[in-house]
Amino acid sequence: MRLYGLRLGFALGGPLAPKATLQRAARLFSTPMPSTRSRAAAAPTQGAREERLDVDGHAIAAYVWGDPVRQPYVLFAHGWSSHGTRIAPWLPTLLADGYAVVAFDQPAHGRSPGTQATLPDFTHHLLAVGQHYGPAAAVIGHSLGGAATLLAMAQGLQASRAVLIAPAADPIAAAERFANVMWMGRRLCQRMFAYFESRIGVTFEAQQAHLNAPAIGRPALIVHDLEDRDVPWEEGERYARYWPDSRLLTTRGLGHRRVLDDGEVIAAGLRFLRGENVGDRIVSSSNLPFGVA
Repeated sequence: MRLYGLRLGFALGGPLAPKATLQRAARLFSTPMPSTRSRAAAAPTQGAREERLDVDGHAIAAYVWGDPVRQPYVLFAHGWSSHGTRIAPWLPTLLADGYAVVAFDQPAHGRSPGTQATLPDFTHHLLAVGQHYGPAAAVIGHSLGGAATLLAMAQGLQASRAVLIAPAADPIAAAERFANVMWMGRRLCQRMFAYFESRIGVTFEAQQAHLNAPAIGRPALIVHDLEDRDVPWEEGERYARYWPDSRLLTTRGLGHRRVLDDGEVIAAGLRFLRGENVGDRIVSSSNLPFGVA
């Protein structure tokens, strides 16, 4: 019932009260689900050393397993409305392989303060955490965290390898999916693009995967499920087409969230970190830039 009320408000408010409706749409689009707080609070930290990092005056909650100063470490970037300790299923194998692990809660997520966040925020804070702990052996990014990983590496994040799981490739498509769900008209959606771009200083188009991946010269494994209802498989395939040294591992039946926890995916990720070839090599062409024919 609440969702129907929100949808009706956007459908009627767009033409009747465009300014107020625009601000409401932008606020909703950049506000994580409240459950991110309760789920993070309920999730065990698996014995992590909990730290607080200052990023532009914001106290970011970080979780550290092992010693990233003396050990090669893996940096984890969680997705939208998620939290850093979602890396928990990977910990036993990563730690057994000699890695330290660093995870953190993005602004407005988990145990970190704030009420709103955007993809540029995700990217900026990932860069800051990486700078704090130094060059990583690898970075693992899930969903929007995968998109932030791509952008952060294109902007200088030091990581020897990347594992992107169900990564979002196209913020324009994501905003349009949000607009369709919320019954926002195309005009209101376009105004929302302009509103965000004026605030954050970067366009939605400039953050697309196929425009940034070609600049990254480090190997990546892209994992995406064919039945992902949140981020279409085609977006993961787009990463694999445009990231020069990458491979695509396609799963089926795991969806958007269980793919992060799956034992076979974790095993494949560790094989990739050890230097093995995992997944399929995807090649782009001028008549098939991304997607499927």
